Amino acid sequence: MLRLLEIKKEFLKERENLFASFNGKSDAFVFSKNYSLLLEDTIRIILADKKISFALASAGSFSRRELSPYSDIDLMIISNSIDKDDEEIKSLITSLWDGGIEASHTVREVTDIQKYLTTDLHTFTQFFETRFISGNDVLYNIWNTTLLDSINDETKKLLITNFIDDVKQRHEKYGGSPKMLEPNVKMSAGGLRDFQSIEWMMMISRKHLLNSQHELTEAEMFINHLKKNKLTTAAECKRLLESYKLILTIRHLLHIITKSKTDRFEFTNQLKLAAIFGFDESDLMPFMKNYFNATNVVFRVTHTLIKKYKVEYVNPVPDSLSYDLDDDFYIKNKVIYQRKKEALTLSDIFRVFYYRVYHNAGFDDHLRTKIIEATENAEENNWSQPDSSVFFREILKFSRHVGSTLSIMNELGVLGAFLPEFGDLNGFMQHGVYHCYTADEHTLITIRNLEKLANQNSSYSQLYNSIKDKEIINLALLLHDIAKPIDISGHEIIGAEMASSIMIRLGYEEEEINKVGFLVKNHLMMEQVAFRRNLNDPETLNGFATKFNSIEELDLLYLITYADLSAVNPAVWTSWKAELLSELYRKSKAMIQDKISGEELLYSTIYSAPKDISKHSDKITENHVQDHFDSLHDDMGYVNHFSDEEIALHVEEILKGDSVSVLFKELDDFTNVTIITKDFPSLLSKLCGVFAINDANIHSAKIFTRKDGIVIDTFLVTDFRSHKRIDTNKYEKIKEDFYSVINGFLELHQEVAKLKTRWWRIENKLFKRSGQIKITFEKHDRYTILDVHSPDRLGFLYHVTNKMNKLGLIIYFAKISTKGDDIVDSFYVLDRNGHKVSQNDYQFIISELTDTITQIL
Repeated sequence: MLRLLEIKKEFLKERENLFASFNGKSDAFVFSKNYSLLLEDTIRIILADKKISFALASAGSFSRRELSPYSDIDLMIISNSIDKDDEEIKSLITSLWDGGIEASHTVREVTDIQKYLTTDLHTFTQFFETRFISGNDVLYNIWNTTLLDSINDETKKLLITNFIDDVKQRHEKYGGSPKMLEPNVKMSAGGLRDFQSIEWMMMISRKHLLNSQHELTEAEMFINHLKKNKLTTAAECKRLLESYKLILTIRHLLHIITKSKTDRFEFTNQLKLAAIFGFDESDLMPFMKNYFNATNVVFRVTHTLIKKYKVEYVNPVPDSLSYDLDDDFYIKNKVIYQRKKEALTLSDIFRVFYYRVYHNAGFDDHLRTKIIEATENAEENNWSQPDSSVFFREILKFSRHVGSTLSIMNELGVLGAFLPEFGDLNGFMQHGVYHCYTADEHTLITIRNLEKLANQNSSYSQLYNSIKDKEIINLALLLHDIAKPIDISGHEIIGAEMASSIMIRLGYEEEEINKVGFLVKNHLMMEQVAFRRNLNDPETLNGFATKFNSIEELDLLYLITYADLSAVNPAVWTSWKAELLSELYRKSKAMIQDKISGEELLYSTIYSAPKDISKHSDKITENHVQDHFDSLHDDMGYVNHFSDEEIALHVEEILKGDSVSVLFKELDDFTNVTIITKDFPSLLSKLCGVFAINDANIHSAKIFTRKDGIVIDTFLVTDFRSHKRIDTNKYEKIKEDFYSVINGFLELHQEVAKLKTRWWRIENKLFKRSGQIKITFEKHDRYTILDVHSPDRLGFLYHVTNKMNKLGLIIYFAKISTKGDDIVDSFYVLDRNGHKVSQNDYQFIISELTDTITQIL
């Protein structure tokens, strides 16, 4: 035991020195090899006095000699008889742990190869990645021979098909884009696992193991194999090696700075690693562009080889089924090949991309390589010449496969070379807003999401399918964020000018340029109005509808807004936001078609509403209903917002005379909570406080006040942890809290303080940024509109509305728009005398609210 303690002490000392010596300039492969060799040597020293009858081998990243500092240390024990060797195996594992090697292990017999071949892909994959350490080398060789012998044409097809499916499922879980802002460096697209997956497919297809005892990592051996067998060019092999090494370096450093097996590359750690690599804190973008370039190369090679294996093993097609596209290119099994061996011209490249979108086909390895080589010499070849845009414009006219084709153009460097302005978008990041992709990737996803509508059954899909020529909308989406690298805050204005310059260069007519310019300039307008403004306010509707010269412009902007929002983050697009956008679209379309004002539209809705609301309750009459409507200050929004059944229930609850009534309604993504009570100055703040102490996140608040002081306040809320509807078991507690707060029995400040104490451990995980605070005012005929931009925090709305009450502001309408960690809260307010807020008070209000929010943050 004393001997093992000495071994452990020496091992931990050497490991600590190894970890401490690693930095941004270190060689990741050298580190991994040294760490793997340290482990192997220590294991052999521990087992020096043991003669074992089984084979002991490293597995996983240990066998690949690509260990990161806190990676699992995996061992595989291969035994002739597990039962017979059981005690000896337990003794060995105990010795290893006593000697400082905290390894996880599996025990296998040779018969397990056949057992797991068709039943468990992940387990079977582990069999291909082992490296002998100690024990029965004869048995280890038998294992490898049996493993390779188990592979025949049938199992090759099965395994490679399963591998390809596994890649697809992993991308669905961890992200299918190599340009995610906070990726998993191991599991996301373009990460380490993509590279390892094509290694495994190669081993299966070639029946060739990469486990030689040479002091090389598996990655180095694999790339040597690619080069030797001319599966890709020497230049691409070099790029691949450097890219994989950079990603592995980042994984090593993530482990070291977090002292854990951390693979999620979050914003805070990106800043730390950028500093380690010698970048200033303000230079995060160049550092992350290097990372995205690396993941793009890995993703590109992975994509190419997976296509190759699909053609070769999954869906092989005889040569007789190939046919010519023209004198230079032919297609076979949805793969396009080049006949000639000369370098490609720009005309060749766009012609072959046209074939790609037309046939929904891929490129073979040689053709992809030729395209990459051509893009590297783009400046010399004058890629911006006007006559080169013909095929590009034809591609944009298709109704399908445009997004995927443009993505491949971007992946191979063609798009950035042809449109240098788009090249500047590559790797551009907007951390902490609500995007989860780089700007170029987000842009291309918008087009792909729009194309998905073609096969759906929704109002969006019907509208999309009604557009015959898709060129204008595809081009507007391609250019909608083009100016972000110049100025994020004004990118829509500058972007419209840039779009005009680009389209002139591409040979478009003035009418087409004006259409795209309008869409780019206004691509944020529809979401800002729908999510921040009162859609039952005539002034808001009039201001929005007058922006359009035609229904066509409204239709296109509606679709662009959907595409933009659906492509920022999977969590951003909700049924509530879809309905708000749809409501604004429907009302605006009716106003433009019928040439009516917002007032006329809303009054027509009221007068056309059913008059027999009382039929929904046997406790009220039509007179009660009419009295209720008469008391609502001609608030057109009320009738438009609630159903007849809900209005009947409101009248019924008001007639009861209770101090407070709380009504719950379950929607698809939210819980709708309506509170009916007597108004008082700090009411909204107190209601927000009750939601906060019950872990409810407010997404929308609408306030309707009767002439007799009774208010009907309605909220859309979710559970702030799950982002789903409120658990129905919480309803009674929420009701009790509303009653206690409104009747003065519950001190909210104390309860909110308890909330902070309760969730302080996870608040930083939920809300990661400190961010910028921005408060603005907008003029309105009846109200002052106040917009509060800020990072989100627990209880945020309670504190802000409480401060507004102290400042003498009465809130008549509120809309809360959440964007990831950020929120934009919009309030329609008047002062205590019922007047609009004086401009002389703007600066004081901004200062006071900013101080309050700063304290919250």
